[in-house]
This record gives sequence, structure tokens and C-alpha cells, in this order.
Amino acid sequence: MIVLEWLFLTIAPCDAAEPWQLGSQDAATPIMQGITDLHHDVFFFVILILVFVSWILGRALWHFHYQKNPIPQRIVHGTTIEILRTIFPSIIPMFIAIPSFALLYSMDEVVVDPAITIKAIGHQWYRSAPLHEGD
Repeated sequence: MIVLEWLFLTIAPCDAAEPWQLGSQDAATPIMQGITDLHHDVFFFVILILVFVSWILGRALWHFHYQKNPIPQRIVHGTTIEILRTIFPSIIPMFIAIPSFALLYSMDEVVVDPAITIKAIGHQWYRSAPLHEGD
């Protein structure tokens, strides 16, 4: 019984995948922590954009029904709104790209003393990974 309790106490704090787990496992490296943080930040802004666009769509469907308002207002077909609807969506990917590229370039840094090196050979239809250094 003591062995089972010791085993449970040593394995329980370890992060492992669970059935129906929605999030990622805990990060083991700073790079993975950066990837997880970037995912959470981008996902937050995606949800904000989704809510805003859904609100605009619902408002347009409610206020610009063909029986209530057969002639749309100037805000729907104006040059200013067309410019804004073009510029704002093109700025959003730039704000996502800046931290994304910073993370991508930090992943390219060379580890001084790796624990293991795997040699992977790509063929046309399959990959192979030799087990011995001499292969």
C-alpha cells in the first residue's frame, strides 16, 4: 500500500494527456511556453473579432431589413467605410506576425549541448531514422 501511495505521489504531479483534454499539456521548455502564450493571445483576439463581426452582422440584419428600410443609409455604401473595412483587417495580421516571427526566430537558436540527436532522412514516399550514428 505504501508503494502505491509513493507511486501515486510521484506520478500525480506529472503533466500527461487526459481524455477529452481541451488545452495543451504544461510546457517543458521556454519555447513551448512561448507557443502556448502566443496561441492564447491570438485566440483571445480572434474571439473578440468574432463577437464584433457577429454583432455587426446581427445589427445589419436587424436594422436593414428590406421591409423596414428599403434604401440603405450612406454608411453602408460610403468610400470612408470601404477604406476602413480594407485597412483594419490588413493591420490585424501584421500585429499577429510580429510576436509570431519573434518566436519563430527564437526557435532557430542552436542548443549548445543537446541531450539527444536524431538523424532523419527524407525519401520521396517515406522517412527513415537510422538508429546508429554510423548509418
